[in-house]
Amino acid sequence: MKTLVRKHLIFFFFLSLSLVFVGIGIIEDEIEIKEWPVPWKDTRPRDPFVDQKGRVWFCGQVGNYIAYLEPNSGKFKRYEMEKRTNPHNLIVDHDGYVWYAGNLASHIGKLNPENGKIDKFPMPDPEARDPHTLVFSQKGDIWFTVQGGNFIGKLETKTGKVHLIKVPTNGARPYGIKIDKNDRPWIVLFGTNKLATVDPQTMELEEITLPNTDSRPRRLEITSDGNLWFVDYTRGFLGKYAPGTQRFTEWALPGGKSSKPYGTALDDNDHIWIAESGLNPNRLVGFDPKTEKFFGIRNVPSGGGTIRHMYFHPLTKEIWFGTDTNNVGRARFLR
Repeated sequence: MKTLVRKHLIFFFFLSLSLVFVGIGIIEDEIEIKEWPVPWKDTRPRDPFVDQKGRVWFCGQVGNYIAYLEPNSGKFKRYEMEKRTNPHNLIVDHDGYVWYAGNLASHIGKLNPENGKIDKFPMPDPEARDPHTLVFSQKGDIWFTVQGGNFIGKLETKTGKVHLIKVPTNGARPYGIKIDKNDRPWIVLFGTNKLATVDPQTMELEEITLPNTDSRPRRLEITSDGNLWFVDYTRGFLGKYAPGTQRFTEWALPGGKSSKPYGTALDDNDHIWIAESGLNPNRLVGFDPKTEKFFGIRNVPSGGGTIRHMYFHPLTKEIWFGTDTNNVGRARFLR
């Protein structure tokens, strides 16, 4: 009788566990993750971006270089930076030039891959010491954040002129940044419980306070309906802000408070992908705004260490990321 009871308890335990998994829609078999070990050890490869030739560019932040991976051949090529540049983030324009944030050198750089030449655009204010994350506007200019210096900036790529806007909240730590369909930048302020946006015509900055004082938003995405989605790093939540109604909604991540959501990406189905960086191993988690459910949970084979930024490449429908375990990674959807 005791054996029978025990068997029933085990059965109901696994049944309930499977129902939990079904509720968040785990589909590991439909996601393939591949990683390429970077040949330069302990250099923190990060913030990949795919160019028109299919090369995956990334920053070697600690190694003080910029490099690219050719996924088909597995070959890497490296471009050296000056000492204490510590490139933090990069983006590639339509002409193939690589723009990077010189995080310890107070400039944004433009690398010509053909000859390795670098043009530098220094920050006009010495307090803007650490350009952080870059994003292209629809016109080809660059909006960017300055985390420690507490600025949001714009670089006119044709003229080289840099505009800086001081964030009113002290220690706000402007972090992730995205552009909406109206060419307006939106920013998460990681040092406080706020979002920010800038009117591109007047250059006026507006801060938007999140409902929970403990929230610390780190990265964000903007879906086709204009809604903002941000990861709350300290609380382990995915948050949504609807600018039209000024309404906030949030969902607890599958990994809970210890998930420490960090890197994000938005695919062409308006699904938000999140790196739960507080878990070991790190794992990728998808979220469908239509069903309001998480799905596609997948562990990173190398462990990840920390996945700080992710990039969705629309042509191949792949997500690229760098890891603190010294890899460049790719998530590919098999369905």
